[in-house]
Amino acid sequence: MIPIHFASPLFLWALLLLPLVYFLRGGRGLAAALGFSSTSTAREVAHQVKSRWGRWLPIGRTLALALGILALARPQVAQAHVETQASGVDMVLAVDVSSSMSSLDFERDDKPISRLDVVKSVVSDFVNQRPNDRLGLLAFAGRPYLVSPLTLDHDWLIQNLDRVRIGAIEDGTAIGSALGAAINRLRDQPAKSKVVVLLTDGVNNTGRVQPELVAEAAKALGVRVYTIGVGVRGEAPMPVTDPDGSTRLVMTKVDIDEATLRKVAKTTGGKYFRATDTDSLRQIYALIDKMEKTTHAVHSYETHEERFAWFLIPAAALLALELGLGLTRFRRVP
Repeated sequence: MIPIHFASPLFLWALLLLPLVYFLRGGRGLAAALGFSSTSTAREVAHQVKSRWGRWLPIGRTLALALGILALARPQVAQAHVETQASGVDMVLAVDVSSSMSSLDFERDDKPISRLDVVKSVVSDFVNQRPNDRLGLLAFAGRPYLVSPLTLDHDWLIQNLDRVRIGAIEDGTAIGSALGAAINRLRDQPAKSKVVVLLTDGVNNTGRVQPELVAEAAKALGVRVYTIGVGVRGEAPMPVTDPDGSTRLVMTKVDIDEATLRKVAKTTGGKYFRATDTDSLRQIYALIDKMEKTTHAVHSYETHEERFAWFLIPAAALLALELGLGLTRFRRVP
């Protein structure tokens, strides 16, 4: 239903006069031009089809007047417009997809679930909470690769996140290289705030650059880095595939270089977090979300489009029809 309002609603009061005009017109006629000794002839003429159709002409004229009054009241359609500007935060999410991210030390609905599956779910929720930010996504193992460039199309980003798999690239944990790739995505951007959220469950054991050196570069470029270590403390069950294709769980030591991750975050003005279960991981991303909130400009305005033609054109058509029929087919003899 199209919402319509009237810019000059006082004219609508004239509609109340139309029934009175109609009935007064019907109750009073012109003086007789001819006299008849009997009304039988006039009665026979009145029963003809043409004459009965002629009775509708006053109704059409009244309806035309009603439409004309509505046109004078200036019907309008209001359309609200909201323009939202981006918040000014560009953020790259770097996610570890090394083989250890398949460890089943997290739970969802009281069932074991891999670290990567939990991260996908939590990151998806995080992305949906930031509709006005340009977000990018990197995955890394032995080397980093781009999953999604900086974009406001978050549905597309999440679709690409769902496609991320362990084993797509060579194994390893290239934290320094991943951090460097993320910073390169932000270095030339004009955003007011540039942020990297790097998540890993291991130790930098491959790549050509050390995380500490990259952190210094990030500081110089004004990029803030939040680091997250994922995994229980101690040992975690990790699925291992045997040569015969069977899978078994092997308890492996959880080894996260928290000292390096903490130093990287501190150097850039960020913060280090440790997630040992699903709830703590959600809380970490929720906290980062609050820490990196910036106001965004919202402009609301309303436009009004005149719609008097919707009523004026039918009114004119009815009057023209009534006038034409009154002078031709339903012409009255005085």
